[in-house]
Amino acid sequence: MNQTLVEICLRVRDINATLDFYTNLFDFEVASRREFPENKFDLVYLNSPGSSVQIELTYNYDAEPYNVGNGFSHLGVTVSDLEKMHEICKASTYETGGLRGLSGGTPSYFFVTDPDGYRIEVKREK
Repeated sequence: MNQTLVEICLRVRDINATLDFYTNLFDFEVASRREFPENKFDLVYLNSPGSSVQIELTYNYDAEPYNVGNGFSHLGVTVSDLEKMHEICKASTYETGGLRGLSGGTPSYFFVTDPDGYRIEVKREK
């Protein structure tokens, strides 16, 4: 039997701010959007260029703030120009960490935090 990871779901407080983060900063595309006002929630599915895994954003109307917790660490994306993306993120309103390398090696990644507190590891494309 074959299994394939197809989606990761993130619960979000401000769907528009979250869409701005993923679509404008990382070029994700909205694959579909479904609104369920009678059940007080919306679903937005995002495609990442070059990946078959979707991010499902779940927006629950009038929800209390979510606690990201310490069990989930981060999502990861690769970029062709790490230094340029780092400068773009630093110039944005999003919390952006410094360039880092494992064991003091050449910088190969950094972290940026989305509007809901989820950390994104931005890695140099190999």
